[in-house]
Amino acid sequence: MAAMPESPETRPEPEAPEAPRGDGRAAGRNLLFLREEELRLAQDLLFFGYRDFTAGADAILVELGMGRAHHRVLHFVGRRPGITVGDLLLILGITKQSLGRVLTPLVEQGYVLQAPGRNDRRQRLLSLTAKGEALERRLFERQREWVMHAYREAGPVAVEGFRRVMRGLMGPEARAQLARTEAQETPSPLRASTPPLARTG
Repeated sequence: MAAMPESPETRPEPEAPEAPRGDGRAAGRNLLFLREEELRLAQDLLFFGYRDFTAGADAILVELGMGRAHHRVLHFVGRRPGITVGDLLLILGITKQSLGRVLTPLVEQGYVLQAPGRNDRRQRLLSLTAKGEALERRLFERQREWVMHAYREAGPVAVEGFRRVMRGLMGPEARAQLARTEAQETPSPLRASTPPLARTG
């Protein structure tokens, strides 16, 4: 999995949550997690969880003279082979110049392949080379172990709740991009053999 963007993405304000139903006591209990200290705890959890989740992959990237921006490109090009540069820009929320500083060395070093579009030759379609797939796999496996440990410890009900919360943190455009990624993914033989992350015990 790739690391999250370091700069906030401009997105529409989310709709206000639906008011809880039921008697006053139940409503009070349901709203305890909306207190300021609980929301600040959520920020702390996101920060420390993300820090440790990315640490293993970061160490590999540093050895190669790369950073998280390179990892993001490898991740999404690997998830969506043939993705256009335009779609990748939408996902990453960065400028062409910023992407160029990351994509150009990945192409020159043989990790990413660029090809013209079939219908529009001006388009650039991106895919991973065998070298790129091997690196992306190495980074994924380092983070996979971390996620599998957390999922198994929490259990399937908590995992589903986590996914709902993470989707709730996304704006409409991010949700649409996630849906496209999930719909277009074609698992490789290596990934098809990966054990389910939500398995317990």
